[in-house]
Amino acid sequence: MNRDLTDYRKSYNKGYLNEDEISDAPLSIFSDWFKVAEEDEAIDEANAMTLGTIGLDGFPKTRIVLLKHYDDKGFVFYTNYTSEKGEAISHNGRVCISFFWPSLERQVIIQGIAEKISDEQSTAYYKLRPRGSQLGAWVSDQSAVIDSRAVLEEKLQILETRYQGKSIPKPDFWGGFRVKPVSFEFWQGRENRLHDRIRYTPTSDSSWKIDRLSP
Repeated sequence: MNRDLTDYRKSYNKGYLNEDEISDAPLSIFSDWFKVAEEDEAIDEANAMTLGTIGLDGFPKTRIVLLKHYDDKGFVFYTNYTSEKGEAISHNGRVCISFFWPSLERQVIIQGIAEKISDEQSTAYYKLRPRGSQLGAWVSDQSAVIDSRAVLEEKLQILETRYQGKSIPKPDFWGGFRVKPVSFEFWQGRENRLHDRIRYTPTSDSSWKIDRLSP
């Protein structure tokens, strides 16, 4: 199969980033942008983010996960700790998360160090999940090879029977990671591919250095 995509074109003209008009705190910009994304009807899941890790095989890998909390301590998502991404993070906590909101012509790239949150925090969130999602955490031996879809369905039926009328405990192998940022990059599409790229990196006095990057 041979596909020629050279005619794909899009003009970007919905916004701009000016160093004189933006906050000194990158989290403040992220919060403002996230709020706009939440309110945009063209965006189904504003909290969907790409998570990039370095696998045990030495290859980088990305996948979409859901942001569940953020504050000045970092960005939190949840997963199976024994999954491919969980094992990768345990081996190398240097990760990258990114958000792309096409309808806003905006992108945010955050590099950081991922660490497990406390079991108490993970349990508190787990209790808020729909019952089906709680069972799903038990059903899936995430990233493991299985023979068929039937394996999952059968395991789900067994667990539904076991926990009928009972609360479902959080698995020990499931919980949250917090990504503590070491850099932020905000990207705003502009005309003629001369996009605005503003990067924040921490300084020794706990403030942020702001740089404009060439597109």
